Amino acid sequence: MRETEIVARIRKLAEAGYQGRAIVKGIGDDCAILRPTANEDLVFTSDMLLEGRHFTRRTHSPADIGHKALARCLSDLAAMGAEPVFCLVSLAIPAGLAGPWVTRFYRGLLAIATKYQTTLAGGDLARFEKIIADVICCGCVPRGRALLRSAAKPGDKIYVTGKLGKSWRRNLRPEPRIEAGSTLRGLGVRAAIDLSDGLSLDLQRLCLESQVSAEIDADLPIARGSTLEQALHAGEDYELLFTAAPKLSLPARAGTLPITYIGIIAPGHYGRVLFNGRPLTPKGFDHFA
Repeated sequence: MRETEIVARIRKLAEAGYQGRAIVKGIGDDCAILRPTANEDLVFTSDMLLEGRHFTRRTHSPADIGHKALARCLSDLAAMGAEPVFCLVSLAIPAGLAGPWVTRFYRGLLAIATKYQTTLAGGDLARFEKIIADVICCGCVPRGRALLRSAAKPGDKIYVTGKLGKSWRRNLRPEPRIEAGSTLRGLGVRAAIDLSDGLSLDLQRLCLESQVSAEIDADLPIARGSTLEQALHAGEDYELLFTAAPKLSLPARAGTLPITYIGIIAPGHYGRVLFNGRPLTPKGFDHFA
């Protein structure tokens, strides 16, 4: 199968999926055209999914891989409190996967794209020894209202959504917390980050950006079958960690997800995280550790 035939198949699949009004022109030209509305900020993120690092063909079906490729990127939008607009997908695959495998990959990706009203507006194709999916997502948020890693303040309470400790072998199709992120933004939450690399590492990243420290002084909501060690360090949860001012009254749930208090933001010692009074080493996932 030639590249033009594969692109034609992808275009047909994409046109049957969600088509947002903000996209003036999608697949077919050298660039997609987006026409944003007034009084909104656009947010952009990118994420790579690598065979042998984030999945294997033995453990993940083509649809699983397509789902996860987009879900990881949408999770970043959720952490900003943003609504998805469109995605661009660059896919590299071995020559032997250029037929039905590609169709199943894009069906998995487009299923979650439709669920979260995300238009597939373009991308690229290449041949390579292993599967690589590089996804760019664009989202929108009311002007000046995006949730930031740098907005946590001393005295803020720290919360997480959902359960922690899920591994990629058990969490084949993670769900981005788009509804929760939008809800939290509407409630007046200041800072957030998605937990894709482990609580210990991602909380440290938020503290470094906000020039604060953190103290985990409450029980963590641990997923069934997981350990405390996995809840602290394993990553692949794709839940939201966020901070809120002490006076802010929060509901028990953000959308359909439970909210759990786990600690407090403290001044000084930028990036230090204490767990039950002791320094917590950030052992989360790091490509270069």
